[in-house]
Amino acid sequence: MNGLRASCALGALFVSAMIPTTWAMAQSGAGDDPYNAGDIIVTATRRAQALSDVPIAVSAISAQQLEASGVGDIRALNQLAPSLLVSGATSETNFSARIRGVGTVGENPGIESSVALFIDGVYRSRTGTGLSELGEVERIEVLRGPQGTLFGRNASAGLINVVTKKPSFDNGGYAAASYGNYNSIRLEGGVNYVLADNVAAAKVEGLWFKRDGFVEDIRSDRDFNDRDRWMLRGQFLLTPNDNLEIRLIGDYSRRREQCCVASFLESRSLARDAQGNVIILPNTLEPILRGLGVTSPRGELFKVAISPNRDYRSDSDDWGVSGEVNWDLGAASLTSITAWRDYRVRTGQDSDFTDIDFWGRSNQFRHFKTFSQELRLQGTLFEDRLDWLVGAYFADEKLFTSDNIAFGADSERYGDCLIVASLAPTTLNPSLPRCTTLPATSWPGYAGLAAATGSARMPGTGAGGYFNHESRNYAFFTHNSFDIIPDKLILTVGARYTNERKTIDGVFANNNTLCAALRNIASAAASVPCAINGTAGAGIPSGSEGARVSESRWTGTVVLSWKPVDDLMVYGSWARGYKAGGFNLDTSALDIVCNPNAGTVAQRAACAGQLALPANTVGNARPEAVDLQFGAETVDSWELGAKFSRPGFSANLALFQQKFSNFQLNTFNGVNFEVTNIQGCRDDLGNTDSDGSAITGACSPDRLKPGLVSKGIELELNAQPAPYFNVTAGLTYTDTRYARDLVGTGGRPLSPVLFQLPGRLLSNAPAYVMSGSISWNPPIGDNLRGLAYLDYRFTDSYNTGSDLDIEKVQEAFIVFNGRVGISSADRKWSLELWGQNIFNKQYFQISADAPLQGSGTFRGVAQGISTTANQLFLTFPGEPRTFGVTGRFRF
Repeated sequence: MNGLRASCALGALFVSAMIPTTWAMAQSGAGDDPYNAGDIIVTATRRAQALSDVPIAVSAISAQQLEASGVGDIRALNQLAPSLLVSGATSETNFSARIRGVGTVGENPGIESSVALFIDGVYRSRTGTGLSELGEVERIEVLRGPQGTLFGRNASAGLINVVTKKPSFDNGGYAAASYGNYNSIRLEGGVNYVLADNVAAAKVEGLWFKRDGFVEDIRSDRDFNDRDRWMLRGQFLLTPNDNLEIRLIGDYSRRREQCCVASFLESRSLARDAQGNVIILPNTLEPILRGLGVTSPRGELFKVAISPNRDYRSDSDDWGVSGEVNWDLGAASLTSITAWRDYRVRTGQDSDFTDIDFWGRSNQFRHFKTFSQELRLQGTLFEDRLDWLVGAYFADEKLFTSDNIAFGADSERYGDCLIVASLAPTTLNPSLPRCTTLPATSWPGYAGLAAATGSARMPGTGAGGYFNHESRNYAFFTHNSFDIIPDKLILTVGARYTNERKTIDGVFANNNTLCAALRNIASAAASVPCAINGTAGAGIPSGSEGARVSESRWTGTVVLSWKPVDDLMVYGSWARGYKAGGFNLDTSALDIVCNPNAGTVAQRAACAGQLALPANTVGNARPEAVDLQFGAETVDSWELGAKFSRPGFSANLALFQQKFSNFQLNTFNGVNFEVTNIQGCRDDLGNTDSDGSAITGACSPDRLKPGLVSKGIELELNAQPAPYFNVTAGLTYTDTRYARDLVGTGGRPLSPVLFQLPGRLLSNAPAYVMSGSISWNPPIGDNLRGLAYLDYRFTDSYNTGSDLDIEKVQEAFIVFNGRVGISSADRKWSLELWGQNIFNKQYFQISADAPLQGSGTFRGVAQGISTTANQLFLTFPGEPRTFGVTGRFRF
């Protein structure tokens, strides 16, 4: 099947990109065609170079391509860059980017992305914080592979560099209005004003966007995944002389939206027959949920049922100021970028995603405050044969995060039903107060247990409190290119030294005394709905043991490029990348306090063994800062590439292999997020890494090896076979796979949740992705121009869950965007009809275990890890078809 997909993808790629090149390569009028990408000038190496001369794998997307495809924010870049995937789940602020299959799940604010995001030279510390509207964009560059010797902040998997359009020394402006389905209204515009000829100019832009949600709540008139946002952006450009340029930028964006809701996949139960085969049965949990009043649809991506007292509030405010100075000193040029960013977001969530209320939050809060300073000095020596660059970077980020997740009004009823279903299923009746006809002496219910232990009732209790997290890093870097043979053979060497320090403190306002009491008496009832860690302790005082991590790393790159002829460049490179370690800002990662005097003999012995471990040791049954720590992620990357460019046609080819050590995996375990450093073991673990046990499968720290390898090939083509006609195509094949004999942080046994990882492809890493576009922009008579544009992205099947449950596989699909329009010959006005996902392909981005709703997975039953499975699964859908009309005006 994979071979067939590869053949189809390659065939379609070359048909779409190569057949048109047999046409006459006429160039008359090409310079007048805005959709002729030509050889785009990029600054990916901090030097203005033609894309075909840059010896790294980089995709450059022009303003015209972005406009034609309808890209409004970074999330929509998927359609134009095949090696990039931007996706997310519970909130758009948690979206993450992946390049060559590698990225970081963005749900945990303590983890930075493996893919760095820069907007006008300013690093955005989490990908989700950059998913705001961008205004006029000059181009976007997607750099693939480790980065660190050219940009202020380092990245282990890649980098997205957004360059917006700066003020010009011509008065003018633009305006655009769009209307589409789901009552979508988008208004944007800007004015550029010259304050002093060739000396000072200012630019102001604004945008307002409102749209109904595309997910319907069948129990009310509410809808989710809507748009309600606006943005203001002002710039000032000063060039007092030919040697100095100063650019100041200030922006503010605001969102008040309901995002993001998940729907349920089809439900089922699994068991094994007498021959050991897995058989499918009706789901055993569904009757309980339906009996309690759940009406949530199954298998309908755009329909949900949510508790009336819950919502998916997503309120964010993002603002910042930056100043960029470029000063030509004669012998060298100096660049300084100073920035301050302030980002805050409040979210709510019906955490069980159903219309009964057993778990949710109303005010999860995150506030990032970031100061950064970058300096670069660059010039040439030895008659321009050495192009050198040295730089320094400093950043200080303060993060405050708090949560108020709590049990809902139906939590005790739901817990009672689950216990009865396990103890005495024939007596189960969800309509009864304790879900059973058994006397209270046999099953007192959670209300009775609360009374018996002197604990507070469960509804309204939960886990709150906050973390303060501070990250301070500084770095020195250099990137130097030497012409061994002028304009033919070039050696590039770069290096970086990074020092990173992170500290935390926190207060835990956990008030669920019932679950703690049930654990201490070793009650079976403690394991059912008691998902919130209510024994997290008083908190982590500032300066306490383990509350600070500090690390330093050297990284770098070596590239050798050769141009045997003017139209062709080939290169080979090695690079080492790094991403700092840090803290899992989730109290679920803390050790749970145990009682050595309660439970069975085995339970008491195990607890005594835990308590005997030294202080500040993971697993010692004491909640400490060390429980939250995870290590630094590093990568070694090798790449071979070729770039061919001539008038009317260009082709870029790259072959790569990347080996990640201590890969930072953030996984949802069905209740909360686990952060683990993934490593391989050089010794044969005898499949104990996939047995679902937390005890077996350890590896000696001196026998560890990289736990994730990404390798593959990338091909990008651009052709202009005739005037006003452009074709682009791209194909990425990646094999991003976990090692066999897999272990967790420091060689500890792999978490039981991750038993399916060894030897399998990473989640959200499809093997094949193909994308391309066709545009035609011919003159119509003397005064008009036409536009016909179509782009597509084919994505092979891939697993959308980080634990790789087979139930979470999204089958291969293709999405098309299109646009047709007409404009004046000078492009002062245009009118366009457009469609996104024009064939209304339904697909999902991320899938997860429905919290507290069942257990088990197909592979667990097939391997005998569990005898049955009845887990329900959630999925976060991609956007359906949207269409509308846009009018543009320039003056």
